[in-house]
Amino acid sequence: MHTNHPAPHYMLVANDEKVTWDAAGKIHFLAAGNDHLMIFDIGSDPAQPRHVVTIPVENSLFGPPTNLAITPDNTLALLANPMRWREQDGVWTPGPGNLLHVVDLTLQPPAMIATLEVGPQPSGMAINRAGTLALIANRADHSISVLRIRDKQVSLIGTVAVDGHPVAVAFDADGRRAFFAKMETHTLGVLQIDGENVSYQHEADIPTGLVPYNLVITPDGTLALTVDMGHPNASDGHADTISIIDITVNPPRVTNKVVVDDAPEGLVMSPTGTHAAAIVIQGSNCNHEAWFYHRNGKVVLLKIDGAQVTRVSEIDVGALPEGAVFSPDGRYLYVGNFLDADMSVLRIDGDTLVDTGTRIALGGHPAAMRSQSF
Repeated sequence: MHTNHPAPHYMLVANDEKVTWDAAGKIHFLAAGNDHLMIFDIGSDPAQPRHVVTIPVENSLFGPPTNLAITPDNTLALLANPMRWREQDGVWTPGPGNLLHVVDLTLQPPAMIATLEVGPQPSGMAINRAGTLALIANRADHSISVLRIRDKQVSLIGTVAVDGHPVAVAFDADGRRAFFAKMETHTLGVLQIDGENVSYQHEADIPTGLVPYNLVITPDGTLALTVDMGHPNASDGHADTISIIDITVNPPRVTNKVVVDDAPEGLVMSPTGTHAAAIVIQGSNCNHEAWFYHRNGKVVLLKIDGAQVTRVSEIDVGALPEGAVFSPDGRYLYVGNFLDADMSVLRIDGDTLVDTGTRIALGGHPAAMRSQSF
């Protein structure tokens, strides 16, 4: 008897085992060699993600939690390692990395098939809907790497010089533009795309809130949203914002801002386009005596109705939440809690976030999470 099983819908969780904080909020650098990429299937049973395989590979917390991506056809996973750990006289210190790892998801189990060099400190990554082009924001040298994806071959075909400390990037729905967040200049840059030719339109920069760190675009290509941390070191106790940008008009412009809590860093869009979720640190890795310290971070759910974006629900998760992923149907949200080394499973009931009570131990500290491009 033949039984039909849903096709796997993969989620990537990249762990960094080299960084931790103590109760005084002091950061500590640990020895390299224990990082790994975990792959989960969230298509078969979205309420209970199924661990598929763990692949040893170096990864870094230092960069937006979007330094990885899956092609729309679910065949390849890409992981860029922003920082390389170096040891001297028994002391480990970070410096910019430049490696991109390629994982074949069609293998049983998935496995790494290639590694190539890209720009220094590769951070935010995006793949177009056609699955033919990838962009990576390189923090250390103010550039965007352009990569061709053909079958299972990934190759660096160009580098675009930009400015303003690029940290995250996202394609427009039609693939003819991309936008990237610039921390230093508090703006969103615009890239024009003609086939494989990518150019930066400096005069088209869009002002956002302070320190934009991540961005998403609605599936219908009408809005871009940025999380604006307010402070380059994340938490400082003050409320921060999400900028809402209308990208259907010429020039694109900020039409509204939604106030959220201290240090939104992660940002994820539902495949349905009806919701987005901001992942808020709110001091959870800071000095426990600081006035703005909280044991847990939180998730703020945003409702998207045409051009209107409103804050509709919030819920506490674990300590130092970073990456997040929606299930394929938009009914579940998975949030990686870095300091707790686990993943919260939340449910979206209408416009309300509900804690399912499920916490998945990861055996590592989740620095980045991503699912298929849509």
